[in-house]
Amino acid sequence: MCGICGVASFDQTPDRELLLDMMRQLVHRGPDGCGYYRDERVALGHTRLAIVDAAGGAQPMCNEDGTRWVSFNGEIFNYVELAEELRGRGHTFRTVSDTEVIVHAWEEWGEDCFRRFNGQWALALWDRRARRLVLSRDRVGVRPLFYAHSAAGLVFASEVKSLFADPSLPRALDPAGLDETLTYWSTVAPRTVFAGVEQLPPGHYAVYDESGFRTAPYWTLTFPDRAQPVPDLRETTQELREKLVEAARLRFVRSDVPVGAYLSGGLDSSITTAVVARYTEAPLHTFSLRFSSDEFDEGGYQKVMASALGTQHHDIVVSPSDIAEVFPEVVRHAEAPLLRTAPAPLYLLSKLVRESGYKVVVTGEGADEVFAGYDIFREARVRRFWAADPGSPKRQRAAELLYPWMVRSPGQAPAFARSFFGRNLDAADPALSHRPRWDATTVLKRMLSPDLQAAIGEDSADPAGLAAALPAGSEHWDPLGRAQWLETTTLLSGYILAAQGDRMLMANSVEGRFPFLDANVLEFAANLPARYKLFGLDEKYLLKRAFADLVPEEIRRRPKQPYRAPDAASFFVDGTPDWFDDVMSAQAVQDAGVFRPEQVAGLVAKCRRTGGEQMSNTDSMRLMAVISTQLTHRTFIAGNGGATAAPALPALQVAVDLCQGDSAFDTHHGGNA
Repeated sequence: MCGICGVASFDQTPDRELLLDMMRQLVHRGPDGCGYYRDERVALGHTRLAIVDAAGGAQPMCNEDGTRWVSFNGEIFNYVELAEELRGRGHTFRTVSDTEVIVHAWEEWGEDCFRRFNGQWALALWDRRARRLVLSRDRVGVRPLFYAHSAAGLVFASEVKSLFADPSLPRALDPAGLDETLTYWSTVAPRTVFAGVEQLPPGHYAVYDESGFRTAPYWTLTFPDRAQPVPDLRETTQELREKLVEAARLRFVRSDVPVGAYLSGGLDSSITTAVVARYTEAPLHTFSLRFSSDEFDEGGYQKVMASALGTQHHDIVVSPSDIAEVFPEVVRHAEAPLLRTAPAPLYLLSKLVRESGYKVVVTGEGADEVFAGYDIFREARVRRFWAADPGSPKRQRAAELLYPWMVRSPGQAPAFARSFFGRNLDAADPALSHRPRWDATTVLKRMLSPDLQAAIGEDSADPAGLAAALPAGSEHWDPLGRAQWLETTTLLSGYILAAQGDRMLMANSVEGRFPFLDANVLEFAANLPARYKLFGLDEKYLLKRAFADLVPEEIRRRPKQPYRAPDAASFFVDGTPDWFDDVMSAQAVQDAGVFRPEQVAGLVAKCRRTGGEQMSNTDSMRLMAVISTQLTHRTFIAGNGGATAAPALPALQVAVDLCQGDSAFDTHHGGNA
């Protein structure tokens, strides 16, 4: 894991000091070393978190003759197999790192190399001979990659705060990006919440040369025709087990530093932890997040699983005031407004991991999207069942089966459930699964200022347009496949893997590894019949079967409880935090220009009266939208672009500067300056 950044221009030589300033804002992603490469067209920067080949893996790294250079963030887990194949094709390797595989794979296969990579990555590759810069991002967007066009040229980086080191890049919130966030919980790539800043979409690569800048997909998530034959259940169960065991094993053993595991107490992390414990020899340390409130705490289940596996277990108990205290720093790392506080406890958990001497953890993230574990998929099935006969009282009551874990569940309020889930019951709508969520978040936009609403105009988030972007042939998929595509395209890459994943882990220099997002597991799961993922209303059906012997029945059969954290109450139950009034004052809201100050004042007054407790879900989301957007504005627009106070770069390991007459190229280009 690392931070990457760079500048490319065909009109001017990239500025070395700008590159170093960009690198300084990525030290938290790579505190173990740094390096850069610069010539008359491109500058590549790198800050390193040393995990694989600590001695020889410093970056930027090149091929044998120095004509192709790469700065790489992430891991290619099948690098051993790829290196063996490339050696057989005549390539010579100087290191045993996965980074060097990238430059040789590019030489051998060009753009087709990305399809061969099984991993999580964002990379910048400069082909000096072809005068072509290539950017690439992994299939589902585990690792981030942002870019912008400025007076300096094309600037790109792992985080927006690194881009904002470029003084020529204007800083402003993007109205359309805010609108998407208040609809889908996040922007949809390539859009971001910052004007002029884009992100490379997952599964895409970009080429920048003298002809301009262009992007193209190398991988697309697709699902089979719903009429496909149903494969044998026993054989399919065994194949799933083999693929997931290999995915988890690779992510644990392909590291030169110890690897820990997150253990939430749910099915997904229990499976990955159990696989690591069964199929590897190393002692296993597990890390869990607990809450001071019983409503959110899963400590009992965590204890059951840790005891069953005999792990060396660590946990941290988070209170609402803990969340409030760190929330400004959480937003600084997330670089986006947040509709939930959920990233904050994960920020504190990764801090525990780092303080315990670990910088790599395996997690269960992605299983809900890949194997249809979320309640939104169950909800869609109920709504589709209802839509077939909207007037049927029996079908209407099916909504009461949803969200049994909620204190105010649909079963406790059947009239409300019928009213809420009975909207937009159009069985032909490809986005039927997500309409209730999008309807719920859309009400947040009623608080937007008139000026911002006017600026959004025709760029308003368009759920119909998003549904229309489904791949060709999707009308023949099972409806579950369409729902999974929408969830992966919006929430997974834009929020789960970003705000709750990469950003909270890397804030404390910790790499997360995700077996459920392994390329082979992804492809296999996508091609499963819908009934093997969601059997009636039983989620993750095949996954539970495949690992029934490794996970205690108490975990396997427990009611589905998604990860949640206290939201509005965090900022009021123990009194508002010191920073709150400055950010939420009428003047601060007016200055940001996003929300109506009078409506914000009314919402805050309501929260003060109740202590933030027993707030409706809508009011809680309203408050979170305002707080996090105000913090985003203060940090990145009114403030210093998210920069920390002149952080020092770690030890320089690679320095190749062809614009300063570097005479030691042959010494440096192997990666050991």
